[in-house]
Amino acid sequence: MRAQGLYDPAYEHDACGVAFVARLDARPAHEVIDRALEALERLEHRGAAGADALTGDGAGILVQLPHAFFGRELDLPAPGRYGVMVYFLPQDSRRREELEQLLADTVRAEGQEVIGWRDVPVDTTQAGATAQLHAPRIRQLFVGASPPLAGDQEAFERKLYVIRRVAERVAGPELVVPSCSSRTVVYKGMLTAPQLRRYFLDLQDSELASALALVHSRFSTNTFPSWELAHPYRMVAHNGEFNTIRGNANWMGARESQLRSELFGDDLEKALPVVRPGGSDSATFDNVLELLVLSGRTLPHALLMMMPEAHRPGDVPAELEGFYAYHGCLIEPWDGPAALAFTDGRVIGATLDRNGLRPGRWLETSDG
Repeated sequence: MRAQGLYDPAYEHDACGVAFVARLDARPAHEVIDRALEALERLEHRGAAGADALTGDGAGILVQLPHAFFGRELDLPAPGRYGVMVYFLPQDSRRREELEQLLADTVRAEGQEVIGWRDVPVDTTQAGATAQLHAPRIRQLFVGASPPLAGDQEAFERKLYVIRRVAERVAGPELVVPSCSSRTVVYKGMLTAPQLRRYFLDLQDSELASALALVHSRFSTNTFPSWELAHPYRMVAHNGEFNTIRGNANWMGARESQLRSELFGDDLEKALPVVRPGGSDSATFDNVLELLVLSGRTLPHALLMMMPEAHRPGDVPAELEGFYAYHGCLIEPWDGPAALAFTDGRVIGATLDRNGLRPGRWLETSDG
C-alpha cells in the first residue's frame, strides 16, 4: 500500500504463524503436505481476517517441485532441467495477454525455452468476497533450460532469477511472481488457514508429493492484506518484524553500485534493484537472501550473515566469531523480534534473530 493521508505503511508491524514438516530421509510423500496443512490449520489463530471474516490476511505453502505430478499434464525434461514460474496475473484479459507475451519474450530473450503454461486449478467459492474481488489469475509457466545450462542447476536458478527480475521491472506492480525455481513451487493467497487446502485443488491431489513443506498463516500489520504479500516467499516464511528494515533496505540500495559477481557476470545489472518496491519487511528480507544464495553461498551461510546469533567475545568458537566479524563488514544485521523458517528446496530449517523474542519448538517423530 502507498502512504496516504495520515497512514504510512512504514510504521506497521506484524506477528504471524509459521511451521514446516520434513522427512529426514528426503523421500517425497503426500503425507508431508497433508501434515503441513494440518499444522497450518492449527495456526489459524495466528492469522487474521478483516470485516469480511471469510477473507484472510494470507495463508500459503511452499513445497518441492512435484515432477511426477506436473508430468501428467506436460511433456517435461528431467528434474533440474526445467523451472516453474508461478504468476499472479490481472483478471483483465487484454492486460493478462500482454503480460504473458512479455514473460514468454523474456524467457526467449534470455536464451531459455518456453515449454508451456498451466492454469492453477482453484475453487473460487472457498475464498471470501473481498479476496475474490482482488483475486489474480494464477498460472504456471514451465521454462526449459538451454543446453549450456541444462547440466548446471545452480546456473539455471540464476537465469530464472534474472528472467523474473527483468519481467518484473518492465511490468511493474501488476506482475507478481510468488515462486520461480527448478526446485520449489508456492501456493498462497489472501486466504484463511483452513481455506488454503480447499482453494487450491492441487493440494488435495494424493499424487502431489514433497519431502518438505513450509506453511504460513499471516497476521497483516506491517502492510495491508494482499495476495502478493501472503507467505511463504521464495525462500522464507516469517513471524515477527524487522525493526531495522528501513536501514537494512537503504544500505542494500546504497551498495548496489558496488555489487559484483563472477557467477552472474553482466546479468547482475539486469536484476537490480535487489529490493522490489512496495514489499513488506519479510518480502525485502527474502529479496536480499535470494541474491546472497544465488551468488554462491549456502542458505545457512547467507542467513547467518543477515541474522547473526547473539554472542559476546568468547561465547562462540573463534572461527565462528571470526565469521560474524568478517560478515559484519559486508552487511548489517537484520534485527527483529523475528522467527524465520527457510528453505531452498534442498534443506529446511528455522532460526531466531538476536533478540530471541519469537520462540519456536520442534519435534522429531519416531517414523522420521
